[in-house]
Amino acid sequence: QVQLVESGGGLVQAGGSLRLSCAASGITFSDNAILWYRQAPGKPREFVAAITTYGTRSYVDSVKGRFTISRDNAKNTVYLQMNSLKPEDTAVYYCRTSYLSREYWGQGTQVTVSS
Repeated sequence: QVQLVESGGGLVQAGGSLRLSCAASGITFSDNAILWYRQAPGKPREFVAAITTYGTRSYVDSVKGRFTISRDNAKNTVYLQMNSLKPEDTAVYYCRTSYLSREYWGQGTQVTVSS
């Protein structure tokens, strides 16, 4: 059974930092790309960052230079380090992967940035 569990969200002031974690089970973690998405109230879910099996990273323009995605294959975990947070980063953050032609999502973790 494939499972993704996000953690690390919370309330932070603008300019602060948080590190989100996405722990995976039920897959050969090192063989899977992991992606982060976020969804703010009243808005569609949007792509934030991704890391491939080779460690190649990509980001949405709005977070480039502030967010860093990384993976620890020994811990089956992907991290999203978020620095210089802005109120517009407030959202529920989800991680996602694909395995055997199916998509899997975590339950999400809330990030709230106060101004």
